[in-house]
Amino acid sequence: MKKTRILAVVVCVLAVANIASADTVRGIDINFVTIGNAGNTGDTRLNNQAYPYNCGAVGYNYRIGKYEITNAQWNTFTAAAGAPTGNDGGYSYNSYWTGDQQPTNRVSWYEAIQLCNWLTSGDKSKGAYLFSGNNTNPGNFLGINRAAAQATHGMIYFLPTENEWYKAAYYKPNGSGYSSYANGTDTAPLTSEACYGQSLPYPGPWNIGIGTIEQNGTFDMMGNVWEWNETLISSSNRGIRGGSYRNAYDTYLSSSYRDYYYPSNEYNNIGFRVIEIPEPATILLLTLGGLVLRKHRR
Repeated sequence: MKKTRILAVVVCVLAVANIASADTVRGIDINFVTIGNAGNTGDTRLNNQAYPYNCGAVGYNYRIGKYEITNAQWNTFTAAAGAPTGNDGGYSYNSYWTGDQQPTNRVSWYEAIQLCNWLTSGDKSKGAYLFSGNNTNPGNFLGINRAAAQATHGMIYFLPTENEWYKAAYYKPNGSGYSSYANGTDTAPLTSEACYGQSLPYPGPWNIGIGTIEQNGTFDMMGNVWEWNETLISSSNRGIRGGSYRNAYDTYLSSSYRDYYYPSNEYNNIGFRVIEIPEPATILLLTLGGLVLRKHRR
């Protein structure tokens, strides 16, 4: 009977946890959506060396930003921590498009990962992304160690890998496979769907959240700005996904298209969104599981 009651509590708490979607992290409000179905298979529809075969397989639940990081969020970060800097380049420009609720842009990969570190630790040089220096000058980028960061800080924030980004965009929430577009279909967005089908060239990015919600609860994984991901694609280049206001053609919005840039590049149409692990349901399972285990041992 006691085990049944404990299980019921766990189920109820998990249900509540999955409803909550907003975190306040160091004074920045970030809305997240949970990506479940841990251990899903990858997308086997693409079998071409130019594209990621079996992409989208992720062995754990996680939460991804519902929206791209905005200029307002970026400015809160730089006011508190100082503008990103270091020895690797890519720290030259401020956002070209400056509206508070527009996605931050002209942000290099190196800059994006420093915001992730700061969300994790309060220090631009400490987190999943390893640097040689300190918060004032992170110095050289040394590599990535998510496991060590989680062991030290518990909750960690980082850029999605290509697999994590791909799953959040194209994996169907009922677990039945993948769609070609983040709208849950194999048909490109229509011109009637807000923002996606704008006549090109579109004059610039739009405010987050005014487009059409996508199949996993995100916005703008098709269009607005390209989004950095963590994955090393070619040589020292890092991946980008999703198209932008300048590249809203069907091809760029689809699951079959990937691109990459050198991590110091800063362009008007590239931004990012962040990921959080462990997601709350996992934390609660571990916590309550530990309580149950300790009670049993008594």
